Amino acid sequence: MRWAVIQFPGSNCDQDVYHVLKNVLAQEVDYVWHKDTSLSGADAVVVPGGFSYGDYLRCGAIARFSPVMSAVKETAAQGKTVLGICNGFQILCESGLLPGVLVRNTSLHFRCETIPVRVEHPASRFTSEYLTGQVLRLPIAHGEGHYVADDETLESLFLNKQVLFTYSDFQGRTTPESNPNGSQRHIAGIMNRAGNVLGLMPHPERASEKILGSDDGLGLFASILASQAQSTAKAA
Repeated sequence: MRWAVIQFPGSNCDQDVYHVLKNVLAQEVDYVWHKDTSLSGADAVVVPGGFSYGDYLRCGAIARFSPVMSAVKETAAQGKTVLGICNGFQILCESGLLPGVLVRNTSLHFRCETIPVRVEHPASRFTSEYLTGQVLRLPIAHGEGHYVADDETLESLFLNKQVLFTYSDFQGRTTPESNPNGSQRHIAGIMNRAGNVLGLMPHPERASEKILGSDDGLGLFASILASQAQSTAKAA
């Protein structure tokens, strides 16, 4: 499987993602600069975390106009996998690939810590290696992770099982204390209706090796690989 990792001015998690894909999972992976206009040959795209364009205006609001985002949209329209992590989640929302928006944490503080995150639905290309209700240990590092959407959008997201990850405590309970940024309905990660675009605020790439204290994030990448393998087998 061939991956493309997008690089914007201010990206700082691109190398983390590259390392996991290349050195942990032995995948083919290329960096793609934000001014490039093609993602030809890529089976999956990662829009990584960081501070694209210094997070001026709203986070991701400038990055949405980068030339490469037209190619990312085309890739998504083809049904290929698109994964946005942290700032990447913000960019996917700003570009219209996912609904809603991410704003300042309700505490107005930057949160950098490892937290529990609950898996809501394992029947997706991003979560098939997990169990329903499984609690993962994943790092967060953000000041604008508060997910906001109108009531109709929120109801639709839950009704159509597009909410894949929520913030919880280590017992899997959603409490005010377990919500690190004030996200509506404790949302930590959502996918589009087609099921091929995911945005999440926690960092699975920073929890993909036991030496880091948790490898719970590796299941997300393994799920994508398993989905790709099934698609390839069906096409053969």
